[in-house]
Amino acid sequence: MKTYKKPAASKLLAKFDNELKSLLSNDLKEFMDRNPFLRNKKQAAMEQTLSVA
Repeated sequence: MKTYKKPAASKLLAKFDNELKSLLSNDLKEFMDRNPFLRNKKQAAMEQTLSVA
């Protein structure tokens, strides 16, 4: 029975992708926390869209 092992480059790339995704999501969360106006503006735009429909 053969076992399949991921090549080292593939593992490294997957780890890099996961780390990058984590960093970007943390940065976005911090940015939105510092700029509540953007969140309120986005919610207001959604409410206008919903009320028009």
